[in-house]
Amino acid sequence: MKLTSLLLATVTASLLSACIYINKGGDSNSDWEKTERENKAVISSLQINTAEMDIRSRLGEPDFSEGYTDNDADVRVLFYRTQRQKEDGITSKNECTPLVFRNGKLIGWGDKAYSSHQNH
Repeated sequence: MKLTSLLLATVTASLLSACIYINKGGDSNSDWEKTERENKAVISSLQINTAEMDIRSRLGEPDFSEGYTDNDADVRVLFYRTQRQKEDGITSKNECTPLVFRNGKLIGWGDKAYSSHQNH
């Protein structure tokens, strides 16, 4: 009787541990999926000349950022995660959409906007 109770308790504990692990993994997946979905929605509604601070207030802190001066203009590129490439738990630039600002105003987003300003 004691052996049966011990065996039942061990099996129950193992099953509960597995359920907790599975749920925890599911939550982290839904977090990045939700972030990507929300970032895409905001980015798809952007307007040229929107102030950088307005966009930051909607999207939060970027995953990456770059900045430089070009012909006395301040250029900043903010990268926001929008498409997962690898299941490695790390966000890389190729999983992000770049937003390009000149003197604090949005001048473009996406690969074309980013690559055209890398050459300046």
